[in-house]
Amino acid sequence: MREQHQVVDDGPERSILARLILPGHQVEEDPLEELHGLATTAGTQVVGELIQRRATASHGTYLGKGKVEELRLMVEKHKADVVVFDNELSAGQIRNLEQSIGVKVVDRTELILDIFAAGASSYESRLAIELAQLEYSLPRLKRMWTHLSRQAMGVGMRGPGEKQIEVDRRLAQRRIHELKQDLAKVERRRARQVAARKEAPTVSLVGYTNAGKSTLMNAMTDANVEAADKLFATLDTRTRRWQLPNWGMVLLSDTVGFIRDLPHSLVASFRSTLEETRQADLLLHVADASSPNVFEQISAVYTVLQELEIEEKDTLLVLNKIDAIRSPAVLNRVLDRYPNAIPVSAKSRKGISLLVESVGEALGREFLDLVVELDPSDGKMMAYLAAKGEVLSTDYDEHSVHIHVRMPAGAMGPLQKSAKSIRPAGVDRFDDASESAESDSPQSASPAVDAPTEVA
Repeated sequence: MREQHQVVDDGPERSILARLILPGHQVEEDPLEELHGLATTAGTQVVGELIQRRATASHGTYLGKGKVEELRLMVEKHKADVVVFDNELSAGQIRNLEQSIGVKVVDRTELILDIFAAGASSYESRLAIELAQLEYSLPRLKRMWTHLSRQAMGVGMRGPGEKQIEVDRRLAQRRIHELKQDLAKVERRRARQVAARKEAPTVSLVGYTNAGKSTLMNAMTDANVEAADKLFATLDTRTRRWQLPNWGMVLLSDTVGFIRDLPHSLVASFRSTLEETRQADLLLHVADASSPNVFEQISAVYTVLQELEIEEKDTLLVLNKIDAIRSPAVLNRVLDRYPNAIPVSAKSRKGISLLVESVGEALGREFLDLVVELDPSDGKMMAYLAAKGEVLSTDYDEHSVHIHVRMPAGAMGPLQKSAKSIRPAGVDRFDDASESAESDSPQSASPAVDAPTEVA
């Protein structure tokens, strides 16, 4: 079995953080700040840090020989239980480092997967995490076994001589196949659920983890969702009704936060969870304006959105946590690069009214201002218009009811089936001026070209 590292259960694991910075790598003001947050979220106590700058990574141990020895001495000095790397390591590198240092070694991807596994609560997110973990572990199975014992021949086995690792690999591949099938079913069901409520405008909150998306959602909807000051507090998409002033009901979704170098397998596994974002009418990209790494975080979010093939959606950039900025120059630096961004404080609610107004304007690009003619007995469609749009006026005549309504373009489907006629507001059913002009023309008997289309 894989070598076991015993940890005394008298407190959190003690961790040492390590990072190799290669040429061309983006380096933040504090290169290990984010990893520190991840390690703390995972439940470890950070007791030391080590950084190396090097032209190339060592094939065997990733770090140079001298730094590996320095790391071993740090582990002894601080009595650390685990070394966490802010890099992605190969199975061989992890194995060699563990042998040299004497404690467990975890890379960035494994750490993020561990955090997600601990926070997954819904059936959907647990499936996604298990799939991502198995896809991460499959090429690393050799690390998990120190024996290669032979198996006896039996029913269902290839025969004598099969190694334990081959059995494990086949079991893992079978489970991966099952998980992908289950997730595909979940994705189809989620897509149907999201599409079924597309009659209402949908707005999705996206952003770097811990940028304050959940706090912003609470400020706008009084949803009272968890808004913890930690990384990846939200893993499952949560949708709440938002009564947008002068618009009516809007669906607002809070999604999982993104992060730099988010594992590709994790992004792929969470595609169903992010279905709300993929089908949203508008994205609110929430960024932590008080972070010294705000530009890098904004860039990382756009990278993930590009992976999800939704980077071209209509998006408003929201600069959150302006209450935590002490110098106006800090905010101005961000606004100079993103002049259309909306500065807010979800905590103090400063700037929320401007954000609400901006959302209304953005959604207005997807709304129609119509006059709908219905049969007076069609109470069901009248109720539909009141629920899905904003009814501005209602006029009755002997045979019809004429409703002036502003509504989402996506809600037109049921209306097309029931309405007697639909025309843009401000356009009369019969343009008297056009008729008068046409009466002087030899072609006055022809129908008006701008007459509204009758709907069956």
